[in-house]
This record gives sequence, structure tokens and C-alpha cells, in this order.
Amino acid sequence: MKWFIFSQSFALTAASVSFPFYLLFIQNIGRSFSSFGFAYGLFTLSAALSQRLIGKWADRSGGVKLLIFYAVGMSFIFLLIPSVNTIVKVYFIQVVLGILGAIQKTSEKLVLSEMPYRGRRGKMIGNYHFWTSLCSSLAVMGTGLLLNYFAISYIFYGCSIFFLVSGIVLIMCRT
Repeated sequence: MKWFIFSQSFALTAASVSFPFYLLFIQNIGRSFSSFGFAYGLFTLSAALSQRLIGKWADRSGGVKLLIFYAVGMSFIFLLIPSVNTIVKVYFIQVVLGILGAIQKTSEKLVLSEMPYRGRRGKMIGNYHFWTSLCSSLAVMGTGLLLNYFAISYIFYGCSIFFLVSGIVLIMCRT
């Protein structure tokens, strides 16, 4: 369980850190509420439409393999985000992020449900969410302070590294 918490802390920290600043990034490209609304709608729609297929993949390949795919995919996408300069590219990125987010959501639950446990499963899941949320919240606050000294693109590069570390930990520790 500790390896899973460690891995997902990196991934969830990267996702949490990037989200508020990604919104600013989209606003600078789209310059309207309607373009932002459509972009976010594409994110949620692509996640919803891909969930059933992802569920089938998760049953066949296992949650850990899909989480590795998620981590590597997010790492790659986050390297591309700073070079996005048109709203059409934002829309494309949103679709990919929606699918990858759906992969994370499904495979995380699958891995947690298959974890061996002694005692109460709810306590184990609560402990998992405590540590991953704590890491994410501290990272978001710290990133807000650091943004005064760095360009916003550095956030995406740093998050790319965090996603990659998450995938590497999963590869090294999977059973």
C-alpha cells in the first residue's frame, strides 16, 4: 500500500498543482467564458464516453497497467501544454486529458479494491486519500508561491516529471 500511496501522491499532486494554473492558461488562449465552458465540457464528455471501454480494459489488463499508461500519457501531454497556442489545440488536449482522467479514476478504484488488507477496507482507503490529498494541498499552496518567480510553463514541465515518477514507481513496485 505504501508504494501505491507514494506513486499516486506524485500523480495527484501534479494534477492538483496544474489544474488551477491550467485554467489561467486556457483563459489566456480562449479569452471568453464560452470557449472555457466548451473546453471543460469536452473534458467531461470525453471522460464519460470513454468510461465503459476503460472499464473493459481494466478488467483485461489490470488497474496497475492502466495507471502506468495514465502516468506516462499525462507526462507526455504536460510536455506539450506550454506549446499550445490555439483554442483548437486546447480542445484536443482537453479530450485527451478527459480520457486519461477517466483511466485514472477507474484504475485507481480497481487497484484499491484489489489491495490485500487486514481489518477494515474503509480505514485503508481513508488513509490513502488522507496522504494523497495532504501532498496535493501542500503542493498547490507551494506552487502558488513559486509562480511569483517562474513562468507558468515551468509548472507543466514540473508536473510532467511528477507524472513520470508516478509511472516509474508503479513499474518498479507492481506485483
